[in-house]
Amino acid sequence: MTDIYYLGPEGTFTHQAAIAAAEGLASHGEHDARLHACADVPQILRHVAAGEGLGVIAWENNVEGYVVPNLDMMIDATDVAAFMRVGVDVTFDAFVTPATVQNAQDREHILASCSVVTAHPHGLAQCRAFAERHGLRAVPASSNAAACRDLCEGEVGLGPSICGELYGLERVATHVEDFAGARTEFLVVAPRARVQQLLADARGRGVREFESILTFIPLATGPGVLADLLDVVRDAGLNMTSFISRPIKGHDGTYSFIVTLDAAPWEPRFRETLIEIAEHGDWLKTLAVYPRQERPHPPVDEWMLPQGGVRCNAGTLQEAWQGDASMRKELLW
Repeated sequence: MTDIYYLGPEGTFTHQAAIAAAEGLASHGEHDARLHACADVPQILRHVAAGEGLGVIAWENNVEGYVVPNLDMMIDATDVAAFMRVGVDVTFDAFVTPATVQNAQDREHILASCSVVTAHPHGLAQCRAFAERHGLRAVPASSNAAACRDLCEGEVGLGPSICGELYGLERVATHVEDFAGARTEFLVVAPRARVQQLLADARGRGVREFESILTFIPLATGPGVLADLLDVVRDAGLNMTSFISRPIKGHDGTYSFIVTLDAAPWEPRFRETLIEIAEHGDWLKTLAVYPRQERPHPPVDEWMLPQGGVRCNAGTLQEAWQGDASMRKELLW
């Protein structure tokens, strides 16, 4: 029996990811998963570090970006790493209580009778247009499912479609997210010794391509320190798919850097990179290694670019901005 801990209550997107993780484990011979809802992510990581089972935590959303608190907790965790990545399509329905429906003039005026919309902060961020269109004040909750579970009369809860049946709510709108195609990636975590065993099992089953998440902190400071570290990665021929920084809490001007690479630490070129960074005196830690999944790499079309900014279609930038004061303004020249 495998115990899997996830951010509850039932009905969260993390719950759906935990179900997907259980199915993934079953396909590799680990059957009979038992799911446990937790109040918060620190509780999940405590269960995992104590060797009581596996955990599922949200990692990255393609609308709102990284789930920063979870990222920070993984960096600080003493004996936790990830070995699997699962994705969940994110779509939100809007729910109200039966009492809200009964007290409205008619079904068309249900939303007009509400003043509050509640969901996880990421959920609220992904449904801003819906809230603004109906004049609803956003109130954050610990999770989307918790928002629906604890919904009061006159409030609108945003969550996965299964929340309606789970918590006896009335659905008043579907697909209320601002962007179609939203998706959240989750990491499945375990104690580090078990992660090594699970990865060895994956390699034994013939898995050859992996992706890794590594964090490092340069202990020296000054011009070119970060560039030198990135040069090591480049010279090893490692493909970097993500690079972000996080402040070291309470210490101005100090940062940890998190990179995602298309490689595994046991590959010679990656291992040599880790050795070189470590021997330079910098701190590093592998947060996750999991089988790599093919992901789309579409081009960035012009219509996708943010407002403002500078793009030089032809010639040199110097030639372009001579006749365009707005370009100089964008670059603050």
